[in-house]
Amino acid sequence: MGSISGVEQLTGAFAADPASSCWLIQQCCKISAFRIESRKYCKEMEFDKDHCIRMNDGNKIPAVGFGTYSPDAVQKSKCEEATKVAIEVGFRHIDGAFVYGTEEEVGRAIHEKIADGTVKREDIFYTGKLGSTFHRPELVRSCLEQSMKKLKFDYLDLFIIHTPMSLKPGPDLSPMDENGKLIVDIVDLRQTWEAMEACKDAGLVKSIGVSNFNRRQLEMILNKPGLKYKPVLNQVECHPYLNQSKLLAFCKSKDILLEAYCALGSQRDKMWIDQSTPVLLEDPVLGAIAKKYKRSPALVALRYQLQHGIVVLFKSFTRKRIEENFQVFDFQLSEEDMKTIDGLNKNLRYLNLIQLVDHPQFPFKDE
Repeated sequence: MGSISGVEQLTGAFAADPASSCWLIQQCCKISAFRIESRKYCKEMEFDKDHCIRMNDGNKIPAVGFGTYSPDAVQKSKCEEATKVAIEVGFRHIDGAFVYGTEEEVGRAIHEKIADGTVKREDIFYTGKLGSTFHRPELVRSCLEQSMKKLKFDYLDLFIIHTPMSLKPGPDLSPMDENGKLIVDIVDLRQTWEAMEACKDAGLVKSIGVSNFNRRQLEMILNKPGLKYKPVLNQVECHPYLNQSKLLAFCKSKDILLEAYCALGSQRDKMWIDQSTPVLLEDPVLGAIAKKYKRSPALVALRYQLQHGIVVLFKSFTRKRIEENFQVFDFQLSEEDMKTIDGLNKNLRYLNLIQLVDHPQFPFKDE
């Protein structure tokens, strides 16, 4: 006779007592539910040995990226050195953009690390972004090629539409009228996407995606007749105060990654950020969890995103912080702590782009 399992023994023991049988079934259901929740919150993303995730086009993206936005000349001067430090520490995903004005500095940093043998070009995953003044389909390739020229690259790993809000084409990246209002342009983003697809077909970029798109705008692309490639990801503001749970669920259902900027709240640039908003990394709940794991609040905030299946971006000009935040793979948050951080959500958006609230493609009025 074969061996009898513990569950079979218990079931037999409780068979004569219906109340006990019901209790046993309830406990089994609770255990199953706990296991499902644990997998939901605690299962590692499907990283390879280099902490990369496969996108819907088959290409892989490192799960943590280093941001290069620099709001002023002083910070731009630090960007090159910070990028070199990030590569030395282990970052292989570098996030840039045409409008940041730092691609020459970032390119120099990457090439220096290639020259000294730290990395090869194929080790680096570089993201570039289509500026809003280049949305007209005939201008898309020009923006990409200008970025490639500044970086001295033969291709970009990922090229994304920076925002869905088109602006008047021209040399001014933020065209203003006489009243100081941004001058909008009306462009069918489906045609912009076709031009993005053409760049991929031409071998200038390996993957294409979007940024700051809401569900409706994503569906517009996904439902486009003749779609060749769907976006591999949508880069949006995302952090414990704005956890984007609904958008994340939609993107997962379409096999589109969500990528988080402002993952640590924000660096509170006065040009864009309301200074009265609460500072995420000073949140006492986040601080208590960080103390429990003997980690910084920043590391906990980054790890929280990773366990939700979100690619995260981080930026700093300080070697200590760059080194510290690359340790995000060294620990794991419990199911209970993940739920606690879920509870911090306030739908608080630091970068609300209020200057463009009247734009017909303003994305933040709906989810």
